[in-house]
Amino acid sequence: MPLLLPNIPRGIIAAVVIVLVAACTPTVKVQAPDKPIEINMNIKIEQEVRVKVEKDLDAAFAEDPELFGKK
Repeated sequence: MPLLLPNIPRGIIAAVVIVLVAACTPTVKVQAPDKPIEINMNIKIEQEVRVKVEKDLDAAFAEDPELFGKK
């Protein structure tokens, strides 16, 4: 199989190919963020309030089953 560039030695072609492939490799940098990480805890508080209200409603329905049309 004839090469496209017959006058250039295979070693030089291989070196050029290796350099081109190495130049295309991505770089990954691991770096600490400038700002601190902020965690929002509003969900936990909201769920706790909801559970308390649901327990209070269950107690109210247990005391008076006809409350709000329940029989």
